[in-house]
Amino acid sequence: MKKIKYILGTIALAASLTACVGDLNVTPIDPNANTADKALNTKEAYTSFLGGLYTGFATSGFYGANGAASISGLDGGASQYIRGLFHHTGLTTDEAVCGWNDQTIKNFHWMNWTTDDTFIYAFYSRIFMQVSMANEFIRQARASELSFAEKEEYIAEARVLRALAYYHAIDNFGNVPFADDSAIVGQNPEQMPRAELYAWLETELRDLIDNSALAAPRANGYARADKGVAKFILAKLYLNAEVFTGTPQWQKCADVLKDLMDDGYSLHTTSAGVYSAYQELFLADNDQRTDEIIFAVEQDGVNTTSYGATNYLIFASTGGSMDVSKIGISSGWGGLRTTPEFYNKFSSEDARNLFYTSGQQKDIDDIGEFTNGMAFMKYLNMKSDGTPGKEQGFVDTDFPMMRYADVLLMAAECHKRGASIEGLQPLNDVRKRAGLAAVSSFTLQDVLDERARELYLECWRRNDLVRFGQFTSDSYVWQWKGGVKGGTSVDSHFNLFPIPDSDRLANSNLQQNPGYTKEQ
Repeated sequence: MKKIKYILGTIALAASLTACVGDLNVTPIDPNANTADKALNTKEAYTSFLGGLYTGFATSGFYGANGAASISGLDGGASQYIRGLFHHTGLTTDEAVCGWNDQTIKNFHWMNWTTDDTFIYAFYSRIFMQVSMANEFIRQARASELSFAEKEEYIAEARVLRALAYYHAIDNFGNVPFADDSAIVGQNPEQMPRAELYAWLETELRDLIDNSALAAPRANGYARADKGVAKFILAKLYLNAEVFTGTPQWQKCADVLKDLMDDGYSLHTTSAGVYSAYQELFLADNDQRTDEIIFAVEQDGVNTTSYGATNYLIFASTGGSMDVSKIGISSGWGGLRTTPEFYNKFSSEDARNLFYTSGQQKDIDDIGEFTNGMAFMKYLNMKSDGTPGKEQGFVDTDFPMMRYADVLLMAAECHKRGASIEGLQPLNDVRKRAGLAAVSSFTLQDVLDERARELYLECWRRNDLVRFGQFTSDSYVWQWKGGVKGGTSVDSHFNLFPIPDSDRLANSNLQQNPGYTKEQ
C-alpha cells in the first residue's frame, strides 16, 4: 500500500489509463514498453494519463471489470471508489442496509466498525491512490518541456480531481496523510490536521476558480472537471466548515452558491414521458441531463465497466419479485433496501418515491432477508424512451456526483442558518419538480428531510447527518442503528472513520483518530 500511494512514480503511468470520458477516449499506453520519460512525450500520452485519473473514480482497474484491480490484495468490486464511498456514506445511515454476509459489511449499518476493517481500508486506499495519480500527473506535466495548447488546462483538471479525493478524505477520515506534487516521491507523508487540510483545500480551490486555466462552467464537456465542479466542491467545504474546523462559514458558502446559480445550470424539469423528469437523472442516458448534472462519473456497459458505482447500486438493489426487464439488467444481487424511518419521509405523490414495495415489508426484522425493507428503483439501466441500455450485465447509467438540485438545497440551508441568500424559492423549486406543493416557511429539519428525499443513493446522507448532529446521537435513530433493531445512539467518535491499521504500521507519522483502539 505504501508503494501504491507514495512511490507511484512511473508505476502510475504504467497502469495505462483507458477512459470513456468525453473526448478523452484514447489508446492505452503499454506498461511493458514504456516508462514516464519514454511515454509522456506527446499530447496523446498526457490525454491518456488524464483519462486514467477520471477512470480511477469509475472502475476498479484499467482492464475492465474482470481485469486486475489497480490495488492488489483487495476485491476489485468491493474496492471500487464509488462503491466504497457509498459503504461509508449510505450504509452507515438510515438510507440503506445491505443483507449480505460479506466480511464486515453489516458493521457499517450497526456502526461498530474497527481499525482493521477491510472495506474502510479499501476506500481509504482508493482515495490516496487518486491523490497519488493526480500528483504524478501534475509533477510530470510541470517538469516536461513538451508544449501543447491544453497542457495547463489538463493540469488544472488533475488538481480538481485531487481536491475531490481530498474532500472525501477530510470528510470521512479527518486528519490524513498529505502530499502534493511537490512532495518527495518515496518519503512517508506527514499527517495533516483536519483544519489545515481545510485551509489547503480552500486555497487550492480558490486558485483554481480565480487564476487557473480550468475551463469555465459547462464549457469542458460532460463529465469533465471545470470551474463549476471546483465551485461545487468549495461550497461543500464551506457548508461543512464547522464540522471540519469548528468555525462555521455559512456566508462564504452562500457566496459560492450565488456564483454557481449564475453559471447556467438549471433543474431538469422536462420529461420524455416514460419516466418523471427527476428519474431521468438516474437512467442509462443520463449523460443527456447536462442542464442539471454538474459532474458525473461515467459508466458504459461496454467500454467502462465495473462491479461498483451505479452497477452496484442497480444490481444490489434488485431482488425478491422485482422484474429485471424493467430495470434493464440480467439478474439481481438482492442486497440493498431502505429503513422504515427513511421510507416514511416520502409521500405517495412525491415523484422521488422510487421504491419497490410488492412483497416487501417495511420493518427490517432480519437484515439478511431481502424482503425486509423497501427496495430501491431510483437508478435503472433503462433509457428515457423506455428501452434498456446497451448491455444487461453492466449498466450505462452514470453516477451523478454533483447536481444543481443540491446547490439549491444548500442555498436553503445557508439561508436558514443566517446567510444572506434566498432560501425559500430554491427549496420550493426542488419541491415543485417532485410534484409537491410549495411551502411558505421552513425549518432546518425540513431542509435535512428534503435533502434526504432528493439526494438519496448519491453519497451525501452521512455528511448531512453529521452536520446536523444526528449521525451518532440519540436525537434521531433508525432501525439497526447501533446494532439493535429499535436503534440507539453510538459513541461520537464514530463521526469519523479510523485511519487503517495497515497504513499506520507503514507510516509512523500517522496517529489514530480519537476513540479508536486496536481492540475495538
